[in-house]
Amino acid sequence: MVHFVLVHGLCHGAWCWYKVKPLLESAGHRVTAVNLAASGINMAKIHEIHTMSDYTQPLIELMESLPPGEKVTLMGHSLGGYNLALVMDMFPQMISVAVFLTAFLPDCTHSPSYVMDELMERNPAGFWLDSHLSSDLDPVKPKTITIFGSKCLTTKIYQLCSAQDLALAKMMLRPGSSFQEDLKKRKEFSKEGYGSVNRVYIVCKKDLLITEDFQRWMIGNYSVKEVMEIEDADHMAMMSSPDELCRCLLDIANKYN
Repeated sequence: MVHFVLVHGLCHGAWCWYKVKPLLESAGHRVTAVNLAASGINMAKIHEIHTMSDYTQPLIELMESLPPGEKVTLMGHSLGGYNLALVMDMFPQMISVAVFLTAFLPDCTHSPSYVMDELMERNPAGFWLDSHLSSDLDPVKPKTITIFGSKCLTTKIYQLCSAQDLALAKMMLRPGSSFQEDLKKRKEFSKEGYGSVNRVYIVCKKDLLITEDFQRWMIGNYSVKEVMEIEDADHMAMMSSPDELCRCLLDIANKYN
């Protein structure tokens, strides 16, 4: 039995894994879907969360609660790649493999914000369509608050998902932050921690938010053990291609556990 720990992306919550969790469990595995701080049913408010570490705290607490000797298979989606990197740096010996699902893949050479900075540089403000990005005006630790707009969700994030999944997202999404300002100030992730853990990248070929080209640029910037592909997955592969995603995960579990 493998213990899968699933980490959502920006503005989302554990709810987004509702198709994948029962599929993995029916294959005999244990699955924990985490609500990061101020996400999903976590009671914190985004204005109370100041750093990527604060945001990652529920995942850190989960890792700290694991019994001695237990190893997990981590999967992070989108912004969740940063949450993975942070706990990989802290608990490398507790992770069999980390799976990056069309996720940010930082390296050990540049500032942690490097790949996010590059994405923002390549995509002008209009790229986000009707999404709302604003500063929280915190005088000590300012951050950008993001609220995805309906048009952005429909045409760039959930474009291959069902109408039901899109409706669920519109009801469940909460304001979030990528904590880019905080990531710019953090020291690089370490080769001894983050860099020592097996990394697998799952490319979603129909992703219009973190495009296939950008996913492959990140892989070229920081190599991984293995690259897998899902042909017809948009950004929300766990909803648009749950069966294919689960096949990838079960294959990964067999190889690395």
